[in-house]
Amino acid sequence: MQKIIGVRFKKAGKIHLFDPGDDDIQAGDSVIVETSRGLECGDVVIGVRELPQAENPAGFTPTIRRIHRKATKADLARVADNHQREQEALLICEEKIAEHNLPMNLIGVRYTFDINKIIFYFTSDGRVDFRYLVRDLAYIFRTRIELRQVGVREEAKALGGVGCCGRKLCCSSFLGDFAQVSIRMAKEQNLSLNPTKISGICGRLLCCLKFESEYYHECYMKNHPMFEPTVNDRVILDEGGGRVIAVNALKKVATVLLDTKKTVTVNWEDIMPADGEVNVKFPDDEPQTLNDDEFNVEPISIDAPDENNSAEKNSVENKFADSKPAHAKNFGRKNFNRDNNFSAAEKTEQVDEDKRPWINRPRKPRRPRGNFRG
Repeated sequence: MQKIIGVRFKKAGKIHLFDPGDDDIQAGDSVIVETSRGLECGDVVIGVRELPQAENPAGFTPTIRRIHRKATKADLARVADNHQREQEALLICEEKIAEHNLPMNLIGVRYTFDINKIIFYFTSDGRVDFRYLVRDLAYIFRTRIELRQVGVREEAKALGGVGCCGRKLCCSSFLGDFAQVSIRMAKEQNLSLNPTKISGICGRLLCCLKFESEYYHECYMKNHPMFEPTVNDRVILDEGGGRVIAVNALKKVATVLLDTKKTVTVNWEDIMPADGEVNVKFPDDEPQTLNDDEFNVEPISIDAPDENNSAEKNSVENKFADSKPAHAKNFGRKNFNRDNNFSAAEKTEQVDEDKRPWINRPRKPRRPRGNFRG
């Protein structure tokens, strides 16, 4: 079995695995190791142990680098001197950024142990053309210069601060790496979905939502079975409503076409059925009927007129005829003549067209077309 140790290069940083070799290394010691950036001095946070079988399957040899040596007092003094130089380099770089008027915010500087490279960490809203800045810094420090853009979460980790709970930020105190956090975790924990209450100082979701997410997820899935969408189902997501256009049952994901004409792929756990479109089945698959007795409705019966009694028949016809206008009594869709559907009395009551002022009113002269100049 291969032996390994865990080394961390900065507080609350990521733990890297190295091979201790034959040296006697204990947790808390400082060692000099070789990384992709060059020689680095780090602190041992995990003592000597054997690589787990799950991470070292049979027939597989992991590429774990061996430590260079155990740090001495001279090495520790050199590390302290590099930290002092980092503060000076930070001020010089800020002056050069202001001189070139670049839209970037410098948050930190890091020297390698052998001063073979200087790394400047900055944040920016977009891409920055810092070619002239690198040329000036290389001329001043006479070494390799690397400018690395980081996100807002890395910025909060580097600067530190106090969270909404009153304690130091988790990312700057003990979290080695950022875990993926989603809005579903806040829903399962029955928290308010107000962005100001579930977001940290970096503007992203709180990292502590991940701590108890697994337990809440188990309890939530017991009480809320997972919704299995099908194609053409109307669903609701965090981005809004939409319709399912594809389903992957193996990965348990669905592709949804939102109302904004945007296509997204989400997990089944983040999908909820739309209200008002749930198919309700009655018992025994038989439709239910309503009885009049339940509502105490008394049926109304209308006796049809006797055809033999002509007086009764004429009274019914006259009753409905009086409710219609005079010109609509003889109305028919097939044979309709406007003149025949008005009686003589109605024709005499019509206003003469010559007496209507809007008929004989002169028309407004039309504007001539084209560009004519009088």
